[in-house]
Amino acid sequence: MPPVPALDAAPAASEFLAPVFAQYPLEVVSAQGVWLTNTRGERVLDLYGGHAVAALGYGHPAWTGALARQAQLCQFQSNAVAMAVRTRAAGRLARFAQLGDARVFFVNSGAEANENALKIALRTTSRRHVAAIEFGFHGRTAAAGAVTWGAQAKWYGFPRAPFDVSFLPRGDVSALRARVTRRTAAVIVEPVQGLAGAVDLGADYLAALRRRCDEVGALLIFDEVQCGMGRTGQPFAARLHGVVPDLLTTAKALGNGFPCAALLMTPQLSAQLPVESLGTTFGGGPMACAAIEAVLDAIESQGLLERVRHLGALIRASCIVGPVRAHQGAGLLVGLRTTRPAREVHAELLECGILAGTSSDPHVLRLLPPFILEDEHVELLRDALRELPA
Repeated sequence: MPPVPALDAAPAASEFLAPVFAQYPLEVVSAQGVWLTNTRGERVLDLYGGHAVAALGYGHPAWTGALARQAQLCQFQSNAVAMAVRTRAAGRLARFAQLGDARVFFVNSGAEANENALKIALRTTSRRHVAAIEFGFHGRTAAAGAVTWGAQAKWYGFPRAPFDVSFLPRGDVSALRARVTRRTAAVIVEPVQGLAGAVDLGADYLAALRRRCDEVGALLIFDEVQCGMGRTGQPFAARLHGVVPDLLTTAKALGNGFPCAALLMTPQLSAQLPVESLGTTFGGGPMACAAIEAVLDAIESQGLLERVRHLGALIRASCIVGPVRAHQGAGLLVGLRTTRPAREVHAELLECGILAGTSSDPHVLRLLPPFILEDEHVELLRDALRELPA
């Protein structure tokens, strides 16, 4: 064993973290509303929302109050016992989704939700092939990573995928007949691709996927981990585009920062799942369910879906200035296409006190702000972009 270092040679606290994340030159010490405060006491406008998580911003009183009350009542119990808060959260989410009489399975993360959706598809169809869309991102676990574009070359790490995988050219309806067949268990798709740069696949293409899945008996999985929970201005992009999937996954904004996720499925699929065919320790815990209820309450009582639609339209109308030449996406999942590398624009905005995001497209700046954003915050972005070199 290596010698134990002397106390005066102890590493800095940050050195205990595995260095696996690229980080922005920003250290956050507190946050309120849509503003972050750094170690120098400077405020930074958050237009990234922690990867689309902070839908209600920071310090939302109803959300923090709900968590505090639930922590005092009971901070945790497993799914082995019934809890009213879990039942309420499931009902609220199913009604909010407006996708028919959906059944809800709570888990912990978007990757876990996708993992279980794929498991259900493979099990109920007894098939071993899954089709995914080029440039999509579905998570870093074994099954979710297998259907993530580019994962095998970059970070997958597992010796083999757990099933056969094909990738479909984005938006190419003509490719569906050859690649989605009667050996296909499921097609998994982000209706609005997030990491790819806020790419809306559109109603026509999603409807074509639905038709082809119906023709061959495959299941259609909508991964709405990033684009769901109101971010498109509708409860889910499935509602935005009028296409109903067999399974839908959501996370990120679902808990406003409390780790949680959900898998919604049709009653027909739910009826095929024996007791104990799915499991999770922390999924559906009372704190998570209290957070989910608070998020849904705020979205509905504060009219945040309408606000998302308004703000998304305002950004698109006013922020095509400076180095930005076009926009894409839906609602408050916005891609601003830049004339220069987006990373340059991102760094320049951060110097101006505005945090945005980048994407796998080197010329797309990605915006995923809280739903409580105000018009004046969009004006700050517009003015900052206007001052940047084109």
